[in-house]
Parts: sequence; structure tokens; C-alpha cells
Amino acid sequence: MNVPTELRYTKTHEWVRLDKNGVATIGITDFAQEQLGDLTYVELPGVGDNVEAQSDVAVVESVKAAADIYAPVAGTISEINKKLEEQPELINSDPFGDGWIFKLRPDDPSEIDMLLDADGYEDMIPESEE
Repeated sequence: MNVPTELRYTKTHEWVRLDKNGVATIGITDFAQEQLGDLTYVELPGVGDNVEAQSDVAVVESVKAAADIYAPVAGTISEINKKLEEQPELINSDPFGDGWIFKLRPDDPSEIDMLLDADGYEDMIPESEE
């Protein structure tokens, strides 16, 4: 399972990458996409939406289940990944790259430091049954 060390993580399986402009890119982890199976639909948030930390802002649906995607920190949605409207499977094939879901400008970027690091996230997820 892939858990990039440069990212921050939530207990609800979102990852966060803060860029040098102060914008956070958010997606779901390799573990989450694996648990959901083949994704068939993504409901994206609206650009300009103000969101609270831990509020549900998007939905992903797979052949197995639907899952809410939560905002890791409070902020304003600045961009959405429109490719996912036609190609939700990008989340399965490249969860940390082309499969990102939305970007947000955090109200307080230091909140991202409070999220789990890669070791903390790996300790939290169940052992794989391979």
C-alpha cells in the first residue's frame, strides 16, 4: 500500500498536500480507494464553497458503496478536479496524482500540521490481508 511520506492524512482516509502558494490539494488514500473498489461516480463540491473542518464536501460512489469525502481543515474550495466527472476511475489508478478531488485555501494553514503524518496514518489503518 502506498502512503507517501510528504503528505498529511486524516482518520477518514483523506490525504492533503499543501503547496507553496498555501493551497491544499485533497484526495483519498490508496487504502480508501482499495476498500471502495472501482469508482463509478464522484459528486464534487462547488468552487467558492466555504467548508468547515470535518464537514462532508464530496461523495464518491463505487460498485460496492458510497462514501463521503470530508474537508480535512476549514477553508474555501478553490478548484475541483473536473476530469473525475467523466473519469472517476482516476482515483483508483492514481489516487495521489490525477485522482485528486478538490483544492482548498485553508483558513488556517497551520491546522494541516495537526493531521496525521505517514507513520501515524499507517499505524491507524488495518493490516492488509495479502
